[in-house]
Amino acid sequence: MALWGKRKREEDAARLAKDDDLARRARAALVAADERIRTTSDELEFAVAELGESAARPVREGLEAVRTHLGEAFHLHQLNHDEIPDTAEELRTRNARIIQLCEWADDVLDERTSALKERIELARQSPQILERIRSDVERLRARLPLTRETVERLSGRYSTAALNRVAANPAEAEQLLEFALHSADISARRREARRPEEANVALETATEAVRRAETIIDGVEDFEIESLRAQSTLADVIADSRGDIVAARALTQPGLPHASEVTAAVAALEKALAALPAPGTPTDPFADLAVLREANAALDAAVDKARQRAARPLPSLEAVRHAVDAADHQTAVARSVIDGHRGYIGADARTRLAEAQRVRAEIEPLVIPEDTREQALLLARRVQQLANEALQAAQRDIDQGRYGGGDGWGGGWDDRRRPAGGDNMFGGIVGGLLLGGLIGDIFE
Repeated sequence: MALWGKRKREEDAARLAKDDDLARRARAALVAADERIRTTSDELEFAVAELGESAARPVREGLEAVRTHLGEAFHLHQLNHDEIPDTAEELRTRNARIIQLCEWADDVLDERTSALKERIELARQSPQILERIRSDVERLRARLPLTRETVERLSGRYSTAALNRVAANPAEAEQLLEFALHSADISARRREARRPEEANVALETATEAVRRAETIIDGVEDFEIESLRAQSTLADVIADSRGDIVAARALTQPGLPHASEVTAAVAALEKALAALPAPGTPTDPFADLAVLREANAALDAAVDKARQRAARPLPSLEAVRHAVDAADHQTAVARSVIDGHRGYIGADARTRLAEAQRVRAEIEPLVIPEDTREQALLLARRVQQLANEALQAAQRDIDQGRYGGGDGWGGGWDDRRRPAGGDNMFGGIVGGLLLGGLIGDIFE
């Protein structure tokens, strides 16, 4: 008993310490949440002054929601300290709820204020940003003469279609730089007039205009480099295409698989090569490269197709016709047996016969075209297999009905428990039909 009492006292002490720690955490969380609300309220006033009411509205709405829920937390804390006695479980539940509400409040304020931090920082640094915008405008304006010279130089080397990508870049960049300065001036005036929302919009617009202008100016230099790279690649593709044409001619001989397709692809690639501008003529290397690559890829595909067919010869029309005839013969045998002895035949044999007939209907359009002849051969073999399976299933059904005492599948029965018109020689007949079909296939 003494040992049990000691253990219980230790457990009570541990539970009491845990409850005390929970209560301490609840008080600390309540103080921290209340202080966070006060700090955020001060930040909200600054945000309204710097950014305007609409930008600060999400924070204001978050603060209102947090104040409402924190009121519940203060009420729960008050219940913990009123004159009405509480159980340990009641205190534990309230303190856990207080911590939950305070953590939720902190998360809400973190989410709402973080969205404003970048914009507030932008507003605080607006004088420096405006100065940087004006400096960037001057720097980029100094690059414009060289950009115009580059476009002029490129116009003698590349076609109008190619140069259309960058011909208007200098003028567009100049307009954007003018617009950036105008927006920067508007931002400064709106901030002096204490119209922060308009000032920030104008500041962001000016920043974006400078960024776009620099991208457009850089685009002219990038075009010159990429054009040289395209010309170098074009030379490699031309050499590769000529080598491919020489190699492909061996596959254009009449009678070879897909010779007509290879011949057409060779002609298309030769046409693309012939259409290339003469050296020294203004050209569009990007368009020339795209056309040549497409024709080269088409020839590669035709050559691969021809080589694959050569490695796996196309079945002859006679072989396909023979397989189709054999499939038809086997289907006819199966159909004759099933139609003549319906009283014995179950679902398996009927299903395989129906599937054989369905597959057979798909074959005929595939026999003549070379591209589908191999598929026709596979389908014909599938039909023959299904017909054979239908015959085997039919024979099992008939044997089971005749010798196994089955009730049949709806046919008439005579006094000897055989279908009306039945024959003990039927197994031999089916065997003869199967054997006849196989012999016919061998000697046709």
